[in-house]
Amino acid sequence: MPTKRRSVPPKKAMEAPRNPQLGDPGWYANRELSWLEFNQRVLEEAQDPKNPLLERVKFLSIVSSNLDEFFEVRVAGLKQQHQGKVSDTGPDGMSPHQQLTAISQRVRKMVDDQYRLWNETLVPALEEQDIFFLGYDELTEDEKAYYTDYFEKSVYPVLTPLAVDPVHPFPQLLNKSLNVAVELEGPELNAHLAVVQVPRILPRLLPYKAAERGVYRYIFIGNLIQAHVHSLFHGVNVKGAYQFRVTRNSDLYLDEEEAENMLKAIELELRKRNRGAAVRLEVQKECPSHISEQLLQTFGLDKDDLYSVDGPINFSRLMPVVSGVDRPDLKYKPFVPVVATGPANHDDIFTQIRRKPVLLHHPYDSFESVLDFIEQAAEDPYVLAIKQTLYRTSGDSPIIASLAEAAESGKQVTVVIELKARFDEAANIKWAQTLQEAGVHVVYGIVGLKTHAKLALVVRKEEDGIRRYLHLGTGNYHPSTARLYTDLSLLTCDPVITNDCAELFNWLTGVSVFPELEKIKAAPKKLHEFVLDMIEREIENATEGKSSGIFAKLNSLVDTEVIEALYRASQAGVRIRLLVRGTCCLRAGVPGVSDNISLRSIVGRFLEHSRIYQFENAGSPEYYLASADWMPRNFYRRVE
Repeated sequence: MPTKRRSVPPKKAMEAPRNPQLGDPGWYANRELSWLEFNQRVLEEAQDPKNPLLERVKFLSIVSSNLDEFFEVRVAGLKQQHQGKVSDTGPDGMSPHQQLTAISQRVRKMVDDQYRLWNETLVPALEEQDIFFLGYDELTEDEKAYYTDYFEKSVYPVLTPLAVDPVHPFPQLLNKSLNVAVELEGPELNAHLAVVQVPRILPRLLPYKAAERGVYRYIFIGNLIQAHVHSLFHGVNVKGAYQFRVTRNSDLYLDEEEAENMLKAIELELRKRNRGAAVRLEVQKECPSHISEQLLQTFGLDKDDLYSVDGPINFSRLMPVVSGVDRPDLKYKPFVPVVATGPANHDDIFTQIRRKPVLLHHPYDSFESVLDFIEQAAEDPYVLAIKQTLYRTSGDSPIIASLAEAAESGKQVTVVIELKARFDEAANIKWAQTLQEAGVHVVYGIVGLKTHAKLALVVRKEEDGIRRYLHLGTGNYHPSTARLYTDLSLLTCDPVITNDCAELFNWLTGVSVFPELEKIKAAPKKLHEFVLDMIEREIENATEGKSSGIFAKLNSLVDTEVIEALYRASQAGVRIRLLVRGTCCLRAGVPGVSDNISLRSIVGRFLEHSRIYQFENAGSPEYYLASADWMPRNFYRRVE
């Protein structure tokens, strides 16, 4: 279905003074609360009855996985600041403590809306389509016998009851693991509470006999364990069993200057990730307050960190249902991308690029063209070298296979792989080791910077000499997400652009100062200055009566200097159109400040991921594709 455009409503406009101070906190939205409004827009997709039913379940699942990462990283960081007595405020004027309080209130409403939608709308609608999520008491006798047999053979052997008393300290539960708190009673008990952690090797949703006759009946494994938990505690009475989940700080903390071996240092940090400081506790609503309070105390949390839920803990576990249920009528119609290059053109990819540059808009244009570019480079006997950046890729990546094949055939292959790509660190470590074993030169970029740029440079020997070919993208070299994210790719052999990229690779892999580039504007040295200069040029053009305008499509807009420049441009009469998918700290439509700024967010079937900057330039518009959002981290702490 087509994506939907939604306005991001500005906060109720205040009357601006005649000469507004652009540093006024009233002109800036809080970063964290703005992101939560993006997640609200995702929830609205789950609420939208025009979306296919299973797609609504998918959006509900995405809301939960988004919130998990938000707590693991953003809330965890704010808690560290608050505990460290940091009282500094951002441009919006909110302290860490104020932000945490506001986040708790906003998330609580969002979670309540999630579970209301699930219980009152989605579950009844799914049941009408013969898709059932059942409590243990709702099972038929045949189903109870089936699941009891499954429990005894496949679940019981891997469960370990852990008592909580002075002799048995509270177990160190893993981040986001499913657990069952068991309240016990009986004579001469040393412990009245025990915990059963559900191993991650066990599936979270259990179907009954693989959907016989087109009917899908599921039970959550937590419910199955609750029903049979008494079998783990002989001779005592189980008073109650309640599912809970704790979310922990999952950010990595590295001193890159001191780390002699970056790969080993990250491997060490990854071992700590599952046991970071607790930041959120989720419990079933039936959990008694005295048990919730004991859990909060154990994890060092307070009541604002507690989320009591009326349904399954962790909706992200519903995602396999969306893919596993064979009901095309409840999903989006299949989408077949256009292949813009390939055998139908009767030319190899290099001939096509020499003829003219190729601009691809994924997923509408197939990512196969990019895969073909790398694969043909690996197989072509005239290709001498391949240089590529890798930030994220898929588990069965054909790109990794092509790069390894190229190196094994004698080509010089260099890959800049980003080991610090959040939540893909372990996968990237594995790919780094795989590529090194194949003879690829693997480097980890520049100390203190993440390499977020998406570049693949091919050096080829041709009749008229050496020619470079380049893929430059706004998205990752990830075939799976390339079918779900909107991104742009440019395939070119423009000598100026390819030379700029060659200089960037030399900087990334060698020892040199940041290069002077002709066409490409790169962070961390020049991109911020370039964006500000372009905005200033539009201000000058508007002041001189020339045509002016700015369009930017971004994932996030946070940088204060850029926002202030956009406000000044608006005050000068520059028409500014912003498409910001996620976090946006700029407020549009504030009288006297941002009257000339329109702000929209697109949320729909595909995740908007491309970044495009357009500047009117007095009637000669300039367009730029980018891997960078307008955030301090992109301008100063990344290679973009």
